[in-house]
Amino acid sequence: MNKADMSAGAVLGEFLRSRRARLSPQDAGIVSYGARRVPGLRREELAQLAGISATYYTRLEQGHSVNASESVLDAIARALGLDDDERTHLHDLAKPAGAGRRRPARPDTARASTVRLIEAMTDVPALILGRRTEVLAWNRLGHALLGGHYDFTAPGQPADRPNLARMLFLDSHTRELYARWDEEAARAVASLRLVAGRYRDDRALADLVGELTLKSDDFARLWARHPVHTCQSGRKWFRHPEVGDLDLEFEVLHLPDDTGHRIQTYTALPGTASDAALRLLAHSLPSGANELSTPRSATRRPERPEGSAARR
Repeated sequence: MNKADMSAGAVLGEFLRSRRARLSPQDAGIVSYGARRVPGLRREELAQLAGISATYYTRLEQGHSVNASESVLDAIARALGLDDDERTHLHDLAKPAGAGRRRPARPDTARASTVRLIEAMTDVPALILGRRTEVLAWNRLGHALLGGHYDFTAPGQPADRPNLARMLFLDSHTRELYARWDEEAARAVASLRLVAGRYRDDRALADLVGELTLKSDDFARLWARHPVHTCQSGRKWFRHPEVGDLDLEFEVLHLPDDTGHRIQTYTALPGTASDAALRLLAHSLPSGANELSTPRSATRRPERPEGSAARR
């Protein structure tokens, strides 16, 4: 992705145009006269609905004006009929890159205590994701469900670390894993769009988007629509090569810090065929094989109490 695409004005303008195009004059209560060359409202119509000058809105959409006030952004959001996720995305895009965001000191390392937490979930597939959808750690069942064709210790090696978005669009095994791939792909892009707006100064994230845009026509098509959605929970349908069909509910738990790390878990309704299949997958794992999927050397060791010394 080139620098122009990642500039605040260009991305903001792209988002505004995509939302203006989907709003018809009838939806906005505007009487339309004559044929329209493009779908949606005209810029001056949107500006009138928002109560701002057409000149200012045009400059905003063309990327020539940044740092719009919150009141102006809220007025535009109301005029466009944006939902909560889209409204948040609009405000993120209008901020200077990095405004109010601190770079995490160690963004690529999951905390050892968080890894131990998902290890304790022996009957629940679980993984720790970075903000770029990279797998920082997974427990044995999470690995068996989502990435059995990857080495279990791969999350501990940054060069070989699995990435759920990359797997979804570029890995044929993962594509076959999702019984409703189109639905999963749309959800993944909408979530990644939201994160990309929040962390516009993240070069690695921009590189990931650029790679997927170049290598996957499906990703490029979905990305161009500028979908935005927070994926906190829902259902995923799998066609697992070992245990067959699985209908699982997922939950995303965001860690209360500035790393962007999150825990993702998968569960089945008790007594269902999916529950039985998930139990079968768990029973197929080697007994006692629940070691860390990240190197122990990469985790912080407890500090020795002050004044203590090793006995010789």
